[in-house]
Amino acid sequence: MFDIRSMLKDSKEILGDEASQLEVVKQNGYVIRYIHSPSENVQLEAVKQAGYAIQYIHSPSENVQLEAVKQDGCAIQFIHSPSENVQREAVKQYGDAIRFIHSPSENVMQAALAQDPKCIKYFKRAWLANLAPVKKMTVSEIKELLGYKVEVVAEK
Repeated sequence: MFDIRSMLKDSKEILGDEASQLEVVKQNGYVIRYIHSPSENVQLEAVKQAGYAIQYIHSPSENVQLEAVKQDGCAIQFIHSPSENVQREAVKQYGDAIRFIHSPSENVMQAALAQDPKCIKYFKRAWLANLAPVKKMTVSEIKELLGYKVEVVAEK
């Protein structure tokens, strides 16, 4: 077991070879913030331990992004312009992660709905108009899904 403090130099940067860095991030993924230019292997181990550690990785590869959202779907909020594959993996892990995705595709929205139908509350009206029907619902089911009172009014 490595002592993280003993590996820090005055500038708060973790010293050591890749093997030492791997051992440290396996204990606590967040310490990647103290590793200057970590290798992809070190990045992968860090996000496997803590998905949110991706926020401390500059320009992570798609593999690192995928591992981060597999560990915690909401880690997608720290990924700049995630691919559709990364978006889909995030919402498969946690449907509500769709709230962090700008302009998700129909496939991503459907994957989010399949994981958690309540995440529909994050969809913009324009998205809903283009979304293929996923499930027919009664008014009472919609009220329960949204969690607040819904009043049905006739269109003019």
